[in-house]
Amino acid sequence: MAGELVVWVALLLAHELLPCPGASAVGRGQFPDDFLFGTSTSAYQIEGAYLEGNRGLSNWDVFAHKPGTIEDGSNGDTADDHYHRYMEDIELMHSLGVNSYRFSIAWTRILPRGRFGHVNPDGVAFYNELIDALLQKGIQPFVTISYYDIPQELETRYGGWLSPEIRKDFGYFAEACFMMFGDRVKFWITFNQPNLFLKFAYMDGWYPPGRCSTPFGNCAFGNSSIEPYIAGHNMILSHANAVSVYRKKYQGKQGGHIGISMCSRWYEPFRNTTEDILAVERALAFSGPWFLDPIIFGDYPIEMREILGTKLPEVTTEEEIEGYKIGFYWTQSLYNIIFEGLHLLSM
Repeated sequence: MAGELVVWVALLLAHELLPCPGASAVGRGQFPDDFLFGTSTSAYQIEGAYLEGNRGLSNWDVFAHKPGTIEDGSNGDTADDHYHRYMEDIELMHSLGVNSYRFSIAWTRILPRGRFGHVNPDGVAFYNELIDALLQKGIQPFVTISYYDIPQELETRYGGWLSPEIRKDFGYFAEACFMMFGDRVKFWITFNQPNLFLKFAYMDGWYPPGRCSTPFGNCAFGNSSIEPYIAGHNMILSHANAVSVYRKKYQGKQGGHIGISMCSRWYEPFRNTTEDILAVERALAFSGPWFLDPIIFGDYPIEMREILGTKLPEVTTEEEIEGYKIGFYWTQSLYNIIFEGLHLLSM
C-alpha cells in the first residue's frame, strides 16, 4: 500500500445539517466500491457488562462511580449493552451498507491488571467473536488499542500516564493484541486523539484521573502546567514502541497497518499582521503538532519549546523517535459533523 491514501469516513449527520434541503440520507451507494464507509465507537461508551467476563476495573469505572464526578450520576456499567448485543449492532451496521467499523479494545478485558496479571481468555473470546462476526458481514475492523481507558491497577500502582512505567504496560498490551487478533485485524490505531484526552484529563480535570490546577480547573491534585506534557511524552513514546514492535515482528506476516488518530483544529489570523500570524502558529503548535511533530520529525514544535521551556520533556538519544517511519492518522472535527478522514497509514 505504499503511497496509498485510504480515506475512511464516519459521519453523524443531523437532518438540518445535510448539504441540501431535499437530502434525507447518506447512502453507501453514493461512494465508490473501494471507499471505506464506516461507523466508530469506544469500548467504555458502548460495551457495558463492566463486571462480567472477568473484566478488571478501569480508571473510568472508578472515576464514574465517584459521587459528584459525573453531573447526572450516569456511568458506563450498562451503556449500550454492546457486550451482549453486538450481533444486533453488526446487523444494524450491515443494513446501512457499512464496510468498516472502528472500535476500541477494553484494556481491562484483555489484561485486567495490566502486565501484573494474566491474559483474560473471556475477553479474548469476546473480541474474537466480534471480529469474526464483522468479517462474515464484509465489515473491515479498525481497532483502537487505547481509547482513554486504562486498568485502574496501573493508576494505583504508579500514577498511570504520569509514569514511564506505563510504556512497558502499553507495549505489553499492544503486542498481546497483535498476537491474538492481528491475523484478521489489518488496521491498528495506537491512541485515539491523545492530545484531546490529555487536556481533559490532566489540564481541565474532566476525565480520569481528574487532575488539574488553577486557573484551568479546581481539582484536589494535579498541575495543569506540567502534567499534560509529562503524560503526553509517555504516550508518544508508547506509540513509537508499539509501532516499532508491530513492524519488526508482525507487519510482515500479518500484512496490516498501524498509526495514531489525532484531533487537529485549524485557526486563521484575525488580521494579516505579524502579531496575529504568530499567535495562530502558537495555537496550532499546541494542537495536532504537539504529537505529530515528535512522531514525524523527532521533536516538539519550536513554539511549544519557547513557551514551556523546561516544562516540556526532552527527547533523549535513548528515546529517539524514528521520524517519518512511524506514520499517523489525522482526524479533524467540523461543527457538529464528525468527519474522520485522511487517514495516512504507515507503510
